[in-house]
Amino acid sequence: MPTRSRAPHTPRAVLFDAFGTLFDVYSVSTLAEQLFPGQGERLSMLWRDKQIEYSRLASMSGVQGERYRPFWEITRAGLRYAAQRLGLPMDAAAEDRLMNQYHHLSSFPENKPVLQALKARDIPAGILSNGDPQMLAVAVKSAGLDGLLDPLISVHETRRYKTDPAAYALGPAALKLPVRDILFVSSNGWDAIGATWYGYTTLWVNRAGLPLEQLDTEPTRIGSSLRAVLDFFPTPSNRTTP
Repeated sequence: MPTRSRAPHTPRAVLFDAFGTLFDVYSVSTLAEQLFPGQGERLSMLWRDKQIEYSRLASMSGVQGERYRPFWEITRAGLRYAAQRLGLPMDAAAEDRLMNQYHHLSSFPENKPVLQALKARDIPAGILSNGDPQMLAVAVKSAGLDGLLDPLISVHETRRYKTDPAAYALGPAALKLPVRDILFVSSNGWDAIGATWYGYTTLWVNRAGLPLEQLDTEPTRIGSSLRAVLDFFPTPSNRTTP
């Protein structure tokens, strides 16, 4: 699918969503299939759906984050629900193996070259994620992306998950840039829309060719892989000398 563009703008920094965008949340299906033959894909998909649903429930219920639970706990709760919903006999050992796999999710193959290209162009690149700080640090290290992503921003301190404005506000505060000057990149359509509403320049990485969310809002651009990030920035040879 070709990249779609709504408005030309050259951002000054990039923030990536982590889970689903940099790290393949469905790569857990390989281990899940080994543990529960014939159910690996269904388990991984239902697990992810419940993880996101629980994050929204925690953000939207109560006041001042009183229903907040760390993302690691929400992830475990989602796994337990998915296993029960599918009638899978998941014991504590299998649960721990699947949870540990979340620390070692597969990284999409284009990630490292894209991040290296951004670094070569002196474009700051970091993460803004629902994930807990430890989850992010371990995932980045496991994927071999050390030194290519800074800052690693977790919503944990806000006790609010995306798409709450308090979560998106962490990006401009950390980078000390106007929100429009930050490119927010997500493979989750709902996340790209939420960031667009907040004011980011946005890229939806639509790897699966899904339809656009029907909320009368489009991300700034839509691409089919993380390589579309580089379309926002001139190559070094095209830069003009001040």
